[in-house]
Amino acid sequence: MGKSAFPGYIVGHTIKRLVFTFLLLKQLQFRFMKRILYIMVGLMLTSVVLSLASCKGPKLKEAGEAYDRGEYFDAATIYRKLYNRYNRKEDAWLRGELAFQLGMCHLKLNQGNRATSAFQNAIRYEYDGSTLMLRLAQAQQREGQYTAAINSYRAYLEQDPESWEALVGIQGCEQAPKWKEEGSRYIVKQAKLFNSRRADYSPMFLDSKMEYLYFTSTNEKALGTLRSEITGTKKGDIFFSKRDEKGKWSRPELVEGGLNTEHDEGAPAFAPNGQTMYLARAVRQDWPTNVEIYTSSRSEAQWSAPQKFEITADTLSNYSDPFVSPDGDWLYFVSDMPGGQGGTDIWRINLKDKHGTLENLGPQINTKGNERFPNVRTDSLLYFASDGHPGMGGLDLFLATLQPRDENDKTALDRWAISNMGVPMNSAADDFGITFGEGESGYFSSNRGDARGYDHLFSFVKPDLQIWISGYVVDKDDEPVPNAVIRIVGDDGSNQKTASKPDGSFRFDLQRGVKYAMLASADGYLNGRQEFESDTTEEDAEYNVDFVLAAMFKAQIVENIFYDFDKAVLRDESKLALDSLVMLLKDHPNIVVEMASHTDRVGSEKYNQGLSQRRAQSVVDYLIANGIPKERLKPAGYGESRPKTVTKRIHSQYPQFEEGVTLDVEFIKTLSKEDQEAADQINRRTEFQVLDTTYEY
Repeated sequence: MGKSAFPGYIVGHTIKRLVFTFLLLKQLQFRFMKRILYIMVGLMLTSVVLSLASCKGPKLKEAGEAYDRGEYFDAATIYRKLYNRYNRKEDAWLRGELAFQLGMCHLKLNQGNRATSAFQNAIRYEYDGSTLMLRLAQAQQREGQYTAAINSYRAYLEQDPESWEALVGIQGCEQAPKWKEEGSRYIVKQAKLFNSRRADYSPMFLDSKMEYLYFTSTNEKALGTLRSEITGTKKGDIFFSKRDEKGKWSRPELVEGGLNTEHDEGAPAFAPNGQTMYLARAVRQDWPTNVEIYTSSRSEAQWSAPQKFEITADTLSNYSDPFVSPDGDWLYFVSDMPGGQGGTDIWRINLKDKHGTLENLGPQINTKGNERFPNVRTDSLLYFASDGHPGMGGLDLFLATLQPRDENDKTALDRWAISNMGVPMNSAADDFGITFGEGESGYFSSNRGDARGYDHLFSFVKPDLQIWISGYVVDKDDEPVPNAVIRIVGDDGSNQKTASKPDGSFRFDLQRGVKYAMLASADGYLNGRQEFESDTTEEDAEYNVDFVLAAMFKAQIVENIFYDFDKAVLRDESKLALDSLVMLLKDHPNIVVEMASHTDRVGSEKYNQGLSQRRAQSVVDYLIANGIPKERLKPAGYGESRPKTVTKRIHSQYPQFEEGVTLDVEFIKTLSKEDQEAADQINRRTEFQVLDTTYEY
């Protein structure tokens, strides 16, 4: 029911009571009861007259008109006086109506707790307004009462199953606990230096130097003596703060010049050169109060008196929240003019086109709700606030990322991926008006934690991810290789190089979701190659990759080469190791190698010599079959004639054998049966050694 029609509600309610009484008397048809009826009618009509007269006292009609104009503070003051005037029992129905209207004012003033209490009072007095449960749900959501809000939304859906507000509200309430649990890497703090005891909002850097921060404030230094009928505070003016060489911000000062007036000025934005300001200004002609965009020019430290920026000839619509694209070509703004998706939409107009090409950003970004405060960071990154996308409550901050187009489809429209910025950037309160400084840092506005609903400035920073890869460069005997050169090349175009330290260690910083190719090289060693892909998880991480380089002219064991007992046929488990050897030989096409096979002490020397030769030939045959020229391969069987000397690597695997000990027959005989088997296993091996580095293919 409209607020101006409220006295008519009293008359209608009274007439219903009269009709009921009249029908009852007609059935009884007692003459003396008819006389009583006349008396009752007279008394009730007198009550109506008195009720209407009493309503004129606090100017109920004026309250409704104030609400319609968006003057919620003034409207709430009148509704509260009326609510406290009426009797709880005799005027319960009237108190229910007033409680609802008071709740709507508190909801508009971002006072979720007061709105919730008012709507619950409306329910207590059996107010039957059609949107009561919807507005209660929205107030509960603003207070972070997500379970209660879901129940209220669902109750409202029973009478309006297609309500987009309820459906989106439920989605936001269901997602909010998950966002809180997941959190994000953002660190958010209240920017106390900039904030006053009143409202401070819409921060914006002057230019790319980021030495000046401008914002809107209703603090005591704001010009003008008239308070805002909307919030009850002084009307907003534009202030600024300057950062010195040490990075310290000065206390906010009122912008000098003719910019600020007795009207509301706010939401400043700047052309890339920092010489032109675009701002929103609310000027009362009569009513309703219209918000329009103005421009101001900078001359040294002063700004000129605002001049209206004409977007369209439509004088009934509102235009606010300006933002200039980084290239200076487009002015983004918010309007409720016809042609949008509903509520307020984000639009843009071409500043370089004399015809002023006007575009709505479309239904992927704009909803039936309100989209506000655009910030175009790059051609493909748009930040904005919205209560039409699923959020935590009120306005939430969102990021829209432009998706790649299908190059084959020349008619394809822009596609945006919309994501909620999560906690702590968003809260159950209003979060809006973001501006970026260096990297992933900056400021935004929020009324979180303020029961009065006043906005304040908050700083944010998203620390760089600490992602790196580290490892060691060692030889086949586990000895460090100092001064090895390690290169790492990413598919993002990155190219890094470093040298290993004396202990063989190295470390690189990485980026998320990048594929890397790594190469380690050192004098006297064959190169080592690794491939690696970092994941996309948003958390610090360290990855480890070690390089084991083969010494150029020293026998190197090929691990994991297996044969059946007393046979020279390679088992399938050997192929993985041999495939790595194939890759090594292909990476070094100029080397010639000896492939040597060794046996243990069991069996005759002649037999072991022949078995080892056949096994070496089996390895060579496999390498030839996989593309290595036979001229580069020399098979050699040494039987038991070259027992292995224990290296640092072997000692780490078999600590019972001291480093430097040769596992010959005489030594093995002194061991226990178990250790003899271990020594024999070490002696059974396949090795390669570089013979020449000048092969030409």
